[in-house]
Amino acid sequence: MLRLSVNDEISRLRAVVLGTAKSPGPIPKPEEAYDPKSLEHILAGTYPKEEDMIREMEAFSKVLKKYDVAVFRPEVLEDCNQIFSRDIAFVIEDKLIISNILPDREKEVDAILHVLDKIEEDHILHPPEKVHVEGGDVMPWNDYIFVGTYTGADYADHITARTNVHAVEYLREQFPKKKVLSFELRKSKNAKENALHLDCCFQPLGKGKAIIHKNGFLVEKEYQWLVDFFGKENVFEITADEMYHMFSNVFSITPEVVVSEKSFTRLNSWLRVQGFTVEEIPYAEISKQEGLLRCSTLPLIRE
Repeated sequence: MLRLSVNDEISRLRAVVLGTAKSPGPIPKPEEAYDPKSLEHILAGTYPKEEDMIREMEAFSKVLKKYDVAVFRPEVLEDCNQIFSRDIAFVIEDKLIISNILPDREKEVDAILHVLDKIEEDHILHPPEKVHVEGGDVMPWNDYIFVGTYTGADYADHITARTNVHAVEYLREQFPKKKVLSFELRKSKNAKENALHLDCCFQPLGKGKAIIHKNGFLVEKEYQWLVDFFGKENVFEITADEMYHMFSNVFSITPEVVVSEKSFTRLNSWLRVQGFTVEEIPYAEISKQEGLLRCSTLPLIRE
């Protein structure tokens, strides 16, 4: 059996579900795009190819195994995009919460049943239907759970609005000892302005550091709270263009080891100056679907 344990974003990773890029299906039609960045690449004819995405994910898997992480993969469903395992479920403490995601993605949960079978049933939570939540919006951080949300009256009009106010309330009920803080995210049909999830504009790192993009947040004082919490001198501020390229969506294997996209030269140099080991891999094709390294992972055990 798997003894789930996730209390933060950085502790030594022992077990993870890494998505798969096999058989993602044909290029979606414009009206089938889940997010503005995918739409942009569909229209431009630059949507990523299956073989390129498989190669990128294998590079990620290789780095994880180098650090002795147990890597589980979903069963491959024909013609189904299963790259972003963070969307379908997430772990806080010793509980795995199954996300209520876009209805046509529910079969992705069935593809990880071989992993769920290793978890005691009372450690798997199924939120009620009104709770909309995806793992990209949920970050356990010791005494806190940071949650990206959108509470605008036009929530239903935004396919990019993934986590609602009911999710924040649900997490407070399930984890009464944690301080659950919500952050309003900017939702936009413009890929350069849209913060699809919290991890698209913010990411805590080891050594007390964090990556953040101010314009991803709708409420300046919520952004300011994070900057003050980590300390301005510890925060790497990314530009709109860097947010678009998913600079904040790196992934920590330990407090000192960060997996990053090889083209993120400004960020990777800063990380090294701060004393991190940076494992650089190619992941630019996958980023065309508005998701990167953190989005592709579902950590199960961090020690």
